[in-house]
Amino acid sequence: MSQLKTKHLLGIKNLDREDIELIFRTASNFKEVINRPIKKVPSLRDVTIANIFFENSTRTKLSFELAEKRLSADVLNFSASGSSVKKGETLLDTINNILAMKVDMVVMRHASPGAPHFLSKHIDANIINAGDGTHEHPTQALLDTFSILERTGKVEGKKVVIVGDILHSRVALSNIFALQILGAKVMVCGPATLLPKHIKELGVEVETDIRKALEWCDVANILRIQLERQQMSYFPSLREYAQYFGVNKQLLDSLDKEITIMHPGPINRGIEITSDVADSEHSIILDQVENGVAIRMAVLYLLAGINPD
Repeated sequence: MSQLKTKHLLGIKNLDREDIELIFRTASNFKEVINRPIKKVPSLRDVTIANIFFENSTRTKLSFELAEKRLSADVLNFSASGSSVKKGETLLDTINNILAMKVDMVVMRHASPGAPHFLSKHIDANIINAGDGTHEHPTQALLDTFSILERTGKVEGKKVVIVGDILHSRVALSNIFALQILGAKVMVCGPATLLPKHIKELGVEVETDIRKALEWCDVANILRIQLERQQMSYFPSLREYAQYFGVNKQLLDSLDKEITIMHPGPINRGIEITSDVADSEHSIILDQVENGVAIRMAVLYLLAGINPD
């Protein structure tokens, strides 16, 4: 198999194991490209890609833009904050105006869950979901699982705990789906108020004791507290959260094993993770950033090989 079974990347749920393994193989090839002196290839030279971000983003937006330029695509960047969206223009009108400029692919981040799925039913261009509300963030999950594969040699059978604000995290949901497809065992850990009520129905284990979670796992993916998505207080204070759920060197040193530490960023140092952990040899946080470019190159390249219906 040399192309994905889907025209869009809307979520991990739309992929199967073969799709994910194809993306990983392609990303490995592109990782060699971005580590050589001449980092560009002409793979998408005749393709125009629009990055349409209705929410703030630093790492994801830069990572996609760099991936597109490494593939020699023509890149159009759109930010809702300075656009006609502020004048009342609808999402569909905004996208159709951009597509009228002969855009082939759309990378979109939107605050509303399901926005990329809605668009996929109305336009011909390939759509990549760069995060839709608290729903999914598929390329983050792909780069996270790819990073686990690189560091540990396999994903199948590995015990991965996702720690933090599970309730508001699209990263957590996409990671759960990707890890389970590849055969990993998944646990979520955080304050009971930040764990979705029916999370166990996804086939994950649930823990509210950070020490027990870290003793169980091989890999810990630490998430930040998403204060911007919270309409109420889910715990007494950030200081108390750091005390009971923060991952620090003292806690890691007290374990009878070494575990791999991940974080999708941005990091709130001193809250969910301390600097001496984030910058330690156990951390693969910067590897995740590098792998993000390779994974997104792979996704763009593979989706560009599918002609619109």
